[in-house]
Amino acid sequence: MTELEIIAAITLFATFFALLCMGLPVVYCIGISSTVALLFHIDMIPAVTTICQRMTTGIDSFTLLAIPFFVLAGELMKQGGIADRLINLARAIIGRMPGGLAYVNILSAMLFGAVSGSAVAAASAIGSIMTDRMENEGYPRTLSASINITASTTGLLIPPSNILIVYALASGGTASVAALFVAGYLPGFLTGLGLMITASYITMKHKLPRRVRVPLNTVLKYFREAFWSLMLLVVVVGGIVVGVFTATEAAAIAVLYATILAFIYNTIRIKDLSGILLKSGKTTAMVMAVISTSMAMSWLFSFQGIPQAITSFLLDTFSHPIAIFLIINIILLIIGTFMDISPAVLIFTPIFLPVVTSLGMDPVHFGIVIVLNLCIGICTPPVGTLLFVGSGIAKVNVSDVIRPLIPFLVTMIIVLMLITYFPKLSLFLPELFGL
Repeated sequence: MTELEIIAAITLFATFFALLCMGLPVVYCIGISSTVALLFHIDMIPAVTTICQRMTTGIDSFTLLAIPFFVLAGELMKQGGIADRLINLARAIIGRMPGGLAYVNILSAMLFGAVSGSAVAAASAIGSIMTDRMENEGYPRTLSASINITASTTGLLIPPSNILIVYALASGGTASVAALFVAGYLPGFLTGLGLMITASYITMKHKLPRRVRVPLNTVLKYFREAFWSLMLLVVVVGGIVVGVFTATEAAAIAVLYATILAFIYNTIRIKDLSGILLKSGKTTAMVMAVISTSMAMSWLFSFQGIPQAITSFLLDTFSHPIAIFLIINIILLIIGTFMDISPAVLIFTPIFLPVVTSLGMDPVHFGIVIVLNLCIGICTPPVGTLLFVGSGIAKVNVSDVIRPLIPFLVTMIIVLMLITYFPKLSLFLPELFGL
């Protein structure tokens, strides 16, 4: 990098973090800092025009059409009574174990997060139902909130997942959506299992109650009620893996499927659709605004040679891949505490992907690593989206949730290290399916 490019890069990051600390929305922080940094190379009017052009071309992608469809499908499922059916099934299967409602919370969040593709939707839908039920059986609301917050992140790993689609875009096509979707299963289930083990220790320590054993016919009844909700996963992910349709087409099918299911369940009426569409449109607009500015910043990184400079620095400074992977994880964990997951993936994938691929890490493997890494960040202060959503749903103070949250965050970090240093946990299924 030339001296001018170094100054521009320092200005870019300094401006971005300064604006972030001032409390500006991240979309403005990204756009303004990118424009300011570009002024070192061209004049004001061309700089603004270039950033606007890059914002427009950044979201000119057929793959990104999947996001508004999955957002709409998730909203339909959230209001379509699917959460109750999944909770009943989870409670019937594992609710009889000691501290069983904690496992029910985790399994329900995993199931709903998987079918909706949204961690926030899972946290709000499952948390609003489970918190009161758990409190009635002696569970502290802060513990219920901490379980709900961390368990909801599994929906970002278990497909269909919007953030994996975003990573596929940020990777420049080196990681396909189909491969990422299949790769997310084992890490997602492993994260859920780790959270269950942690919850088991906590519930046994505090001698929390066990529920009455559920008869087999009741389990079968709840399974039949939840069957068509679970089939959404088979239809969407199975269709993508087999090659029947693309991720975008699968998202549209998910909307149609969820709509039909909601009307069959009689949980949504025609007059409810306008509100659902409006809410989905607002969410999509926010996501697309962040993606467009993040793509402009990613282009600026490439223009200034920042990824190449960081790759050279890390490879020259540290001799062993284990140390480099650890440093990247630490950096991403810190970034995740103050940046939302979508812009973080779009901004830092172009920076770190060249580093890890030069060391032999598969782009699909790195996609799972960076997503799980940033999932931990959205559970932590000061900017953790799920932390505030989960606390708000449980009606408890954020500060009161931090302490019971720590054991679950430690568990997620342990799982992150396992996934980082054992690539087969992410790559076994994609290799099995030839993706």
